[in-house]
Amino acid sequence: MPVPMPHPYAESRPLPPYRALFAVDAKDFTGLPAAQHGPVSQLIPQLVEQALERSGLHQLRDAQRFPANTGDGVVFGFDPVHLPFVLWPFLGVLDGVLGSYNRQAVGPRIRLRASIHVGPLPDGGEPGDGNGTARNDMHRLLDSRPVKAILAAASEEVTHLAAIVSDRVYEDVVLGAYTGLHPDRCVEVAATVEGKNFAQRAWLYVPSPSGNLVRAGLQPREEIQDAGPTGPTEAQGKRPGKDGSGNSQHVGEGAAVMGDIGGDFTYTGPSTTYRGTNQHWGSGDNVAGDKRAGAGDHQ
Repeated sequence: MPVPMPHPYAESRPLPPYRALFAVDAKDFTGLPAAQHGPVSQLIPQLVEQALERSGLHQLRDAQRFPANTGDGVVFGFDPVHLPFVLWPFLGVLDGVLGSYNRQAVGPRIRLRASIHVGPLPDGGEPGDGNGTARNDMHRLLDSRPVKAILAAASEEVTHLAAIVSDRVYEDVVLGAYTGLHPDRCVEVAATVEGKNFAQRAWLYVPSPSGNLVRAGLQPREEIQDAGPTGPTEAQGKRPGKDGSGNSQHVGEGAAVMGDIGGDFTYTGPSTTYRGTNQHWGSGDNVAGDKRAGAGDHQ
């Protein structure tokens, strides 16, 4: 029996329930030998489940909606009531679980990109549950240039997870102060995907910044010039991303530094020179601070 196909705007119909979405993809999965694809595909869900357990999210672990193994990652829906706890502490715990595994693993390192989104999705026990625009956007965020670039720019020894949070989740959960994740730990980016008609405002969060990301944040220009500590500025107390002041960073493509960073920073690269606290970049491997690293620091 054919499934009835609704005609857009022909009539009103009930809105599907809002479902939060979480997905992870493994960095460089396709570069692994074919013999390792199967074991890694089984390992990633186990590491995610372990992090949920350690975060105390037993209810979420047992109540996932339309879960799927994507081969190089996992995706599942859940009740949005759990969103604050997925942002904090789960993402940090997952980063720690990955780090512990990578330090003792004899196989390939597992470094993940994660995306978090929310929106209306069908969830009535039917085969097509979980499919819709919100899920499509969540996968686009996961594949977007900023989150790929920042994981590539960080040290594989320290940074095991980079997360991208949709603007809807950021506005409702982070700026709403329902989570322990402070806005100053997030960096605004323009999420785009090569070859796709997709561009959305989103927010990057890296639980364990490293390499050039940390080095840049440790060298405010005042310390270099005056050899003295830099105190917080008036702009630091303002809500990021709202009035063009504070710690807000705007990145088109490439990597960015996140964390509690204040003062006036300088970035000097092969083709870009930038000064200022608020950051608006177009492309490239972008960091805030005084970037004086050699080629060997990029991974």
